[in-house]
Amino acid sequence: MKRLGLALVSLLILTGCATNSENSNGAFSSQDIMFAEMMIPHHEQAIEMSDLAFANTTNPDVLALAEQIRGAQEPEIELMKSWPGVDLGGHAGHAMMGMLDENELEMLRVTTGADFDRLFLEGMIKHHEGAIDMAEMINDSKNPEVAKLGKAIIESQSSEIAAMKALLGK
Repeated sequence: MKRLGLALVSLLILTGCATNSENSNGAFSSQDIMFAEMMIPHHEQAIEMSDLAFANTTNPDVLALAEQIRGAQEPEIELMKSWPGVDLGGHAGHAMMGMLDENELEMLRVTTGADFDRLFLEGMIKHHEGAIDMAEMINDSKNPEVAKLGKAIIESQSSEIAAMKALLGK
């Protein structure tokens, strides 16, 4: 129930509380900035989870996926950090859609082998689903850079979810 509440709060922040002051020259709206401020820590957690894969498994499929996730999300973080108006401390520590809580992260930290693989894949699927939900909220952005990033997140993470489900045998 707590997770549902956090998801709803995130949704309200992104859709209702942010004014949409976009203009025709592609300036960053407050909704675009809010998206970046929430997606940066979300991506940072995915990288943290990927780092745990390098320490806790030898499964080449999981390791390749972790490297792919890191390779996609590190440049996206840098891009969002470069947007004018982004407050890098604005949402740090807040739970965003799909993020693992501290107990789930601790389980990843202390688990190895096939058990780690399962927890990692299940957790990352949930994490990616949350990122897709967040990215879909900026579909109407007038800023071409923001719209392009949102579309890229949806496409890449949807593909990765399919790969993770295949690895889990789902």
